[in-house]
Amino acid sequence: MRDNARVTSEHRGDYQELVDEISELLGAPATLENRDFELIAFGAYDSEGDLDPSALDPVRTRSILTRRSTTAVRTWFEGFGIARATGPVRIPPTPEAGVYRGRICLPVRHRGVVLGYVWLLDDDPGPTDARLAAAMEVTARIGALLADEVQHGADLTREFRAVLTAERGWQQDMAVAALRTALGPRAEGPHTVVCVAPWPSADPEDAPSARTVPHTTALCTVPWGAAGQCLAVLVRLRSTDVRLPALTAASRLLKEGTGAAGVGEVRTGLAEVGDSWQEASAAARAALAEPRLGPVAEWSRIGPYRLLASLPAATARDPAVAPLLAPAHRELARTAETYLDHAGQAGRTAAALGIHRQTLYYRLSRVEQLTGLDLDDGEDRLLLHMVLKGARL
Repeated sequence: MRDNARVTSEHRGDYQELVDEISELLGAPATLENRDFELIAFGAYDSEGDLDPSALDPVRTRSILTRRSTTAVRTWFEGFGIARATGPVRIPPTPEAGVYRGRICLPVRHRGVVLGYVWLLDDDPGPTDARLAAAMEVTARIGALLADEVQHGADLTREFRAVLTAERGWQQDMAVAALRTALGPRAEGPHTVVCVAPWPSADPEDAPSARTVPHTTALCTVPWGAAGQCLAVLVRLRSTDVRLPALTAASRLLKEGTGAAGVGEVRTGLAEVGDSWQEASAAARAALAEPRLGPVAEWSRIGPYRLLASLPAATARDPAVAPLLAPAHRELARTAETYLDHAGQAGRTAAALGIHRQTLYYRLSRVEQLTGLDLDDGEDRLLLHMVLKGARL
């Protein structure tokens, strides 16, 4: 994980002071971005014309307003070798790329690793080499702060993943204790967990940062069965009654990946964060299985899937219903599920399927023949309904 919200909050003032120091040194407003081109701080310098909106180009304006740059912009700037540079890099204006004014990039490094960039608009004649050298000394101090943030974020990611993957009992209790220690005072209060599944990559470097997802405390990727990986997100809430931050985080993360998201119930403290994770995971599975529940599904609103998601996968392979689940009988299975969803009301079922009642009756008779179940029997109908829903999961 590249950063952590708690450390960012602690260092935010430090970053701002250092960026302001660079702005003063060079006589121009500077911006600080991490290595993912996410805005950390913007230093305003009170000089005539420097803050004139007409002096900004689309790339710089978007970076300041949205706090991040597009992948295309990132690739374009990296093409000038800024990730390898150890000193200032001048980038010429390129109007066709939306860069109307030249840039000076000061790579922010720590122990040889680039962790971010300080950006300035390049003017003629621009800052002297001596001033740029002094500014690079300031970037070294920024690099030390970012390195501390990266390390803490990596530690927090590890602790959060351990809570989600540990076996119940003393192992999970120890993992929760370690996460509580890592979070400090922020471990108290209401929390919930969000599951985004499937997530495109298992590489922690590809996970979004806590800075770009408001209210997020920690993020990590965890195994997601045959689907590969999912993204788990720990969200701290202001109140047990206000879940909007979790829903907002889930919606925002869905734009980063694909699939659906689930939100667990709110818990106070971290002792039951594992339970909230199981609920979030089940809600995400339900949203993937039943699109009407998504793309963001809350555990409290997934109805029968709350029970079905807790059952073993083998439940969906009940021997009586197995023949109906064969690909050749997909339409019959859909007919049976729709019929049961409509409480066995033939008129409503036929209308929902767009078929004649006689066609419906014929299909239902075929379902009975294939399964040996009696659709006039309440228990047989319950079994069939559960297995058809469970098969979606």
